[in-house]
This record gives sequence, structure tokens and C-alpha cells, in this order.
Amino acid sequence: MPHSTVSRIEGQKPFEFGGVHHLALVCRDMARTVDFYTNVLGMRLVKTIELPDGMGQHFFFDCGGGDCLAFFWFPGAPDGVPGISAPATRPDKGDLTSAIGSMNHVAFTVAPERIDEYRARLLAAGVDCTEVANHDDSAFGLSETLHPGVFVRSVYFQDPDGILLEFACWTRVLGVDDVAHAPVLFADRVSS
Repeated sequence: MPHSTVSRIEGQKPFEFGGVHHLALVCRDMARTVDFYTNVLGMRLVKTIELPDGMGQHFFFDCGGGDCLAFFWFPGAPDGVPGISAPATRPDKGDLTSAIGSMNHVAFTVAPERIDEYRARLLAAGVDCTEVANHDDSAFGLSETLHPGVFVRSVYFQDPDGILLEFACWTRVLGVDDVAHAPVLFADRVSS
């Protein structure tokens, strides 16, 4: 297992997490966001907040497992910069890189047996998406076929604001051999 640069205080129990409570993103048009996440993806809108002093809105969508995806709408929010604040496009169409501190993409867990059906439903709803990707440990990280080394299958697509989304399903139980790489350092970064 790679060495960790962060350690716990001796005898202290680790934090106990129950999942992701919510991930908060920023949208351009809350009505369009509500339409996409409720009518296309079928998420239930579970909480709406009107922020004080005209600051905007904050809406929460149930994305399953007790977790939520939330959106802020700020009246004066600057436009995002593709390739900096988020990836410029889907990974099959270009560079996946985004800036330090940015939110690169959101992956929703789906059942393995439904991923092809869900891709077809996205296409039927007019949402452009990738083929189903078989992620493995090969040099390129993708396989054209489903084989025992594939650990996750996924479909990438974007919401109306260009936020990169993914339907993902684990295909096998991950083990200790799946943690095999040492983390890189800031010094390893390529400057632009």
C-alpha cells in the first residue's frame, strides 16, 4: 500500500462516513437544471432554498443511497471556463484535465445490468453520451471487451451547463492489489 503523508493521532478512531451528503455545484439557469435532473435523469427534487438578501437559490436532488446532488444559482455568477473550471468536454472527445480545486465530474452508481439500458435512455432523451467504457488496468485504461480485469463500466455525458456526469457500476470487488501506485507530488506536476 502506498505511504500516506497524513496520519491519524495515535488511538484516535477514524471518521465514520455514511456516504456523500451532497455535492454542491453552480448552474446558469435553475429552471433548466430542475428540468434536466428531474425529467431526464429522474431525480426527485427534495429541498429548495431561497438564499437571503437576493443571493440566489440552492436546490437539492435525491441521487440515491441517501445522497444528494445540489445546485446553487447565483445572480452574478461568472461563466465557467471549459478546460479550467471543468473539463472542456467528455473524455472521448478531448482532454479530461481541469484546474486544481475544480470539480471534474460526478459519477452516479447504477446497477451493472442496467448500464446499457440507461445509455439507450439518455440517447432517446437527446443526451449525447459516450459508448459504455470498460475501465481496466491496461496501459490505456480501457478495454473494448468486458473481461475479468475490468473493474468499472461507465457512460459519460454532460448536463445543460456542461457539467461532466457519469453513470458507473463496479464489476468486481476491489482488493488490496487494486491499491498499487504511490501518490505523486506537486513537484511532479508539469507546468504550463
